[in-house]
Order: sequence, then structure tokens, then C-alpha cells
Amino acid sequence: MIKLEFFYDCSSPWTYLAFHRIEAVAAEGEARLIWRPILVGGVFNAVNQSVYEQRRSPVFPKLRYAVKDLQDWARLYGLNIGQPPVFPVNSAKAMRGALVAEEHGCVSRYSRRVFETYWGNLRDISCDEVLAAVVSEVGLDQHEFFDKISSPHYKERLRTNTDELIERGGFGSPTIFVDEDDMYFGNDRLVLVADALARKLKQ
Repeated sequence: MIKLEFFYDCSSPWTYLAFHRIEAVAAEGEARLIWRPILVGGVFNAVNQSVYEQRRSPVFPKLRYAVKDLQDWARLYGLNIGQPPVFPVNSAKAMRGALVAEEHGCVSRYSRRVFETYWGNLRDISCDEVLAAVVSEVGLDQHEFFDKISSPHYKERLRTNTDELIERGGFGSPTIFVDEDDMYFGNDRLVLVADALARKLKQ
């Protein structure tokens, strides 16, 4: 099967949009979807610090349009995306948790609940009590979950994913790779991902 890698961080609303469609895109393109949780702040710090400058000195017409654009996409996908009071959020625990959820075969369901909790319910996903509710909803064991996400092994796994994305030319979330080296960035590139998969199927 065609390999489709999805590098993502739940702290990004644009990633929420892409997450909502990526499984369908993979299924339609007969691709094997590989979840790659990352810490997007680590990516920004390494190769894309311009993000922080844009936040400090925004271009207001562009910012107003970005807000509209996000809501247009959310309406199209039937998602509720608000403005969390804590933004940006430290998503490290949540994203390490995605690695635990993957081990139990529920990474998609877990990630969706993290996205919904932060962008829909506007709750701080860096807080243990908020994550605990997500963990219970998806049927994971809380003791195992919190033990693992606080361990050096899971911290290193998330760091390794993040470093790999940087090494492969990524600069943000979501970043999608088709068969290793064909890179796409952002929700609005999913149509190009679908096209790439379709072309692969014809080969």
C-alpha cells in the first residue's frame, strides 16, 4: 500500500481541519495512514521562528481574513472551532498521550477528543484533569497513561518524531508525506494529497 504519514499537533486549528479529513483521504487513495504526533513548538523553535514574530506584530487585515478563513473551513467540515482562552497551549502531554493511544489502537479517537476538547470545548489540554477526562472517554487506563507520558521514553519518542519532521524539511503542522519524500503542508493541500495518491494508484 501507499504510505501516507500525518505529522500533527493538536494545538493547531488548521491541523484539526486536516485531521478531520485525512482518514477519508487515505481510504479513498488506498493508502496506509501512519500517525506521527509531534510538538509543533519544537519545529517553530528550530526552523520557523517567524511564527512568533507574526504573533507579536500581526498584519491585521491578514489576521482578520485568517479568522474568517478558519471559520469558513470549519463550517464546511461541520466542526466547532472557537478561540481557547489559553493559546498557544503546551500540548506536550497530549501529544505524548497520542503515542500511548496508538499502542491501544485508539489514536484517531483519542486525537479527535483532544481536538474537540481544546478547540470545541475551549478547555486547557495541558491540564492533567482535562486530559484525564479525555482518557476516560476513549477507554484508556489513567494510571498507565499518566505514567507513560511522564516517562523519558515517551518524551524521547515525541522528540524523535519532531526532529525527524525537521530533518525531512517540515516547518509546521500538519505536514503530510506521500511515500516518504512527497511533502504537503496544511489543510488546504489535502486536495493535492488526494491527487498524488490517485496518481500513485494509476502507476
